[in-house]
Amino acid sequence: MTTDTTKATAPAGPTSSYPPRAVLWTTVAGGAATIASAFLAWTFTSEFPGDLTVYGYPGGLQILTLAAGVLVVVGALAVLGVKGLRWLVPAGGTRALRMFALGAFAVTWFTVVAIAVQLGGLVNLEPGGFVAAVASAIPLVSFLLPDDTHRAERARELPSWAEILIIVAVFGFGLTVITYGIDTEGAELFSGYLVTVGFATAGLIRSGAVARLSALTARYRQVTMISAFVAAAVFPFTQNTDMYTLIAVNILIFATVALGLNIVVGLAGLLDLGYVAFLGVGAYTAALVSGTTASAFDVQFPFWASVLTGALVSLIFGVVIGAPTLRLRGDYLAIVTLGFGEIFRIAMGNLDGVSGPHITNGPNGIPNIPDLEFFGYNFGESHTVLGFQLGSYANYYLLMLLAMVLVVVVFTRAENSRIGRAWVAIREDETAATAMGINGFRVKLIAFALGATLAGLAGTVQAHVQHTVVPEMYQFAGPVPPNSAFLLAAVILGGMGTVSGPLLGATLLYMIPAKLQFLQDYQLLGFGIALILLMRFRPEGLIANRRAQLEYHESDQTDVPDKPLGESGAGLSKAGA
Repeated sequence: MTTDTTKATAPAGPTSSYPPRAVLWTTVAGGAATIASAFLAWTFTSEFPGDLTVYGYPGGLQILTLAAGVLVVVGALAVLGVKGLRWLVPAGGTRALRMFALGAFAVTWFTVVAIAVQLGGLVNLEPGGFVAAVASAIPLVSFLLPDDTHRAERARELPSWAEILIIVAVFGFGLTVITYGIDTEGAELFSGYLVTVGFATAGLIRSGAVARLSALTARYRQVTMISAFVAAAVFPFTQNTDMYTLIAVNILIFATVALGLNIVVGLAGLLDLGYVAFLGVGAYTAALVSGTTASAFDVQFPFWASVLTGALVSLIFGVVIGAPTLRLRGDYLAIVTLGFGEIFRIAMGNLDGVSGPHITNGPNGIPNIPDLEFFGYNFGESHTVLGFQLGSYANYYLLMLLAMVLVVVVFTRAENSRIGRAWVAIREDETAATAMGINGFRVKLIAFALGATLAGLAGTVQAHVQHTVVPEMYQFAGPVPPNSAFLLAAVILGGMGTVSGPLLGATLLYMIPAKLQFLQDYQLLGFGIALILLMRFRPEGLIANRRAQLEYHESDQTDVPDKPLGESGAGLSKAGA
């Protein structure tokens, strides 16, 4: 009898075979060269945004190349097993390193090509630009590395104080990244920012770092919530003018309304295409009782009464519209809600004293809405807080942040309650839920009314931020968010049934059009393409809960993070909505 002495050999890891180590060190050298190239002048003229003409001082897009190069070097050293860095790649670092390398290459070559196109040819490049182009291409050799996911390691236990410190540091770093993105000037710089952040995020997901962070935030939920709130509250103190704070205020308004829609679509599974009308109901109600001379009613409610009135009227509209329509399902319900949204917009335009009663001033809307005042604190005036000068939009930002906290609390409490579980049951299979004794109509009506109330709450603040309300602000689709199409896209893009998903989706969908003005005429085309790609490659959304991950990635759980921010199991159904 013969014995087969051939032994199965494990795949050679990057630390056990000479060729992978050579490739890794080449990647490190390429990343270091990319970092060094950021300190060279890339062009001799200051006409290109960011001033890339200075030696020894990176500016504009060079800063993004520098950051991408640092990620490449750190990622390669982590794969090499350098002590203290291996914990950054618990799921294996090769795939993450490839994303970092692509990010460095993409942002550098984007800059070089933009200089050549905008300034009229490669002749406008300094030698530093060519050095950067070559250096950023070297880390692409990382695609020759074997996959090292088989080397995934179990997370080493850290002391509680260290884990809490990591959470706080991550939110502090996140505040820096988001502030940098909001403060960017010029389409070129913001486009490079999106490229860099996109590839960096993809790399961190593939490395397992995001999953590890998600486990920490789930373990320390209170610390996570406090850190997130403090990081968001610090933002207006980092701004010198109100220009970018206004963008942040509108993002919070957009995100608050998206979270309300997430109750209707994400939890209850009701496809609502006219949801922005409830935002308009709250805004018009607040405008009519604001004391403006353009109001048909000679009344001026205090702040708290105005907010309660706007929310209450939106609640009433939600019940009135929902009661006769929620017996419908699927596409039929979507068509009816779309009709309601258009009826609201047209009705507000006709209540001008000619086509109907004189209430809303018709297409001209209600202008000159005064600033809010609460216990003598005027939100329209600048105030000094802790030695920092806060402008009017900073005041509204902090107010909307408190409203956002309220909406998040309502959403999480409702999701984890008995009624929240009933919503999930209705969404998954209404017939089966009804057979188990759930009153489907009543449950859906509660979801519809609660979503309308939260939208009306945001609308009352929006009216005072914009100082005017007009019917065209509340249409199904248009160039300026929020509108129903944008809100629905934010929920789907971010991840239905989660808290952080719609917040991320709303931020992206508002910031991108605001920063990339040249896309104004192609927004719907861009969002359509983005949603198609999302449904193909990540149907559960950018941030998904565990239920959606298991449903769409049953064979591969290494690419998707665990429950973000400790969110529970409600999520996307197979029917999509």
